[in-house]
Amino acid sequence: MPIRATADTVPGTTQPSLRKPPELDPEESLAGRQKVTTGNANVPYSKGKKGDALTIAVSCQGKGKITVAVRPVSVEASPAVHWSMTIGRGAPAQSRRMPAELGQALLTQE
Repeated sequence: MPIRATADTVPGTTQPSLRKPPELDPEESLAGRQKVTTGNANVPYSKGKKGDALTIAVSCQGKGKITVAVRPVSVEASPAVHWSMTIGRGAPAQSRRMPAELGQALLTQE
Protein backbone atom coordinates (compact mmCIF):
# COMPACT_ATOMS: atom_id res chain seq x y z
CA MET A 1 0.00 0.00 0.00
CA PRO A 2 1.46 3.40 -0.97
CA ILE A 3 2.22 5.99 1.65
CA ARG A 4 0.24 9.11 0.75
CA ALA A 5 1.20 12.69 1.51
CA THR A 6 -0.14 16.01 0.31
CA ALA A 7 1.99 19.12 0.05
CA ASP A 8 0.18 22.41 0.64
CA THR A 9 1.53 25.93 0.65
CA VAL A 10 0.93 27.77 3.92
CA PRO A 11 0.37 31.54 3.50
CA GLY A 12 3.29 33.60 4.78
CA THR A 13 5.84 30.77 4.42
CA THR A 14 8.39 29.98 1.75
CA GLN A 15 9.08 26.59 0.28
CA PRO A 16 12.63 25.18 0.27
CA SER A 17 14.71 25.89 -2.81
CA LEU A 18 14.99 23.14 -5.40
CA ARG A 19 18.41 24.36 -6.54
CA LYS A 20 20.00 21.29 -4.98
CA PRO A 21 18.71 17.87 -3.83
CA PRO A 22 17.62 17.34 -0.21
CA GLU A 23 20.30 16.77 2.43
CA LEU A 24 20.67 13.51 4.37
CA ASP A 25 20.95 13.21 8.13
CA PRO A 26 24.60 13.35 9.29
CA GLU A 27 24.65 9.62 10.20
CA GLU A 28 23.56 8.57 6.67
CA SER A 29 25.91 8.01 3.73
CA LEU A 30 25.15 9.09 0.16
CA ALA A 31 24.05 6.29 -2.17
CA GLY A 32 22.60 8.28 -5.08
CA ARG A 33 21.40 11.69 -6.16
CA GLN A 34 19.26 13.30 -8.86
CA LYS A 35 19.68 17.01 -9.55
CA VAL A 36 16.57 19.10 -10.26
CA THR A 37 14.68 17.73 -13.25
CA THR A 38 11.18 17.21 -14.62
CA GLY A 39 9.37 14.17 -15.99
CA ASN A 40 10.05 10.47 -15.40
CA ALA A 41 13.39 8.91 -14.43
CA ASN A 42 15.10 5.87 -12.95
CA VAL A 43 17.58 6.94 -10.29
CA PRO A 44 20.55 4.57 -9.75
CA TYR A 45 22.01 4.07 -6.28
CA SER A 46 24.92 2.11 -4.83
CA LYS A 47 24.64 -1.10 -2.84
CA GLY A 48 24.81 -0.80 0.91
CA LYS A 49 26.07 -3.05 3.65
CA LYS A 50 23.81 -5.89 4.71
CA GLY A 51 21.25 -4.57 7.19
CA ASP A 52 21.53 -0.91 6.13
CA ALA A 53 18.26 0.99 5.68
CA LEU A 54 17.53 2.81 2.43
CA THR A 55 16.38 6.43 2.82
CA ILE A 56 14.84 8.39 -0.04
CA ALA A 57 14.33 12.15 0.33
CA VAL A 58 12.39 13.96 -2.40
CA SER A 59 11.80 17.67 -2.92
CA CYS A 60 9.16 18.70 -5.43
CA GLN A 61 7.53 21.90 -6.58
CA GLY A 62 4.80 22.64 -9.10
CA LYS A 63 1.25 21.62 -9.84
CA GLY A 64 0.83 17.95 -10.62
CA LYS A 65 1.62 14.52 -9.25
CA ILE A 66 4.82 12.64 -8.45
CA THR A 67 5.00 8.92 -7.67
CA VAL A 68 8.17 7.35 -6.25
CA ALA A 69 8.65 3.57 -6.23
CA VAL A 70 11.60 1.60 -4.86
CA ARG A 71 13.43 -1.33 -6.58
CA PRO A 72 14.80 0.25 -8.63
CA VAL A 73 14.03 3.81 -7.62
CA SER A 74 11.79 5.13 -10.38
CA VAL A 75 9.90 8.39 -10.57
CA GLU A 76 6.81 9.30 -12.57
CA ALA A 77 6.13 13.04 -12.53
CA SER A 78 3.85 15.45 -14.33
CA PRO A 79 5.80 17.66 -16.75
CA ALA A 80 5.04 20.77 -14.64
CA VAL A 81 6.56 19.24 -11.47
CA HIS A 82 10.24 20.01 -10.84
CA TRP A 83 11.85 17.51 -8.47
CA SER A 84 15.16 16.36 -7.03
CA MET A 85 16.12 13.36 -4.92
CA THR A 86 18.79 12.13 -2.55
CA ILE A 87 19.20 8.46 -1.65
CA GLY A 88 21.13 7.45 1.44
CA ARG A 89 22.07 4.46 3.56
CA GLY A 90 22.18 4.25 7.33
CA ALA A 91 21.24 2.34 10.45
CA PRO A 92 18.26 -0.04 10.18
CA ALA A 93 14.85 1.61 10.57
CA GLN A 94 14.08 -0.28 13.83
CA SER A 95 16.84 1.62 15.61
CA ARG A 96 15.72 5.12 14.59
CA ARG A 97 12.66 7.09 13.55
CA MET A 98 11.26 5.68 10.29
CA PRO A 99 11.04 8.41 7.63
CA ALA A 100 7.87 8.65 5.55
CA GLU A 101 10.04 8.40 2.43
CA LEU A 102 10.73 4.67 3.00
CA GLY A 103 8.93 2.16 0.85
CA GLN A 104 6.68 3.52 -1.84
CA ALA A 105 5.39 7.07 -1.63
CA LEU A 106 2.74 8.93 -3.57
CA LEU A 107 3.12 12.68 -3.27
CA THR A 108 0.52 15.03 -4.70
CA GLN A 109 0.86 18.79 -4.82
CA GLU A 110 -2.31 20.72 -5.73
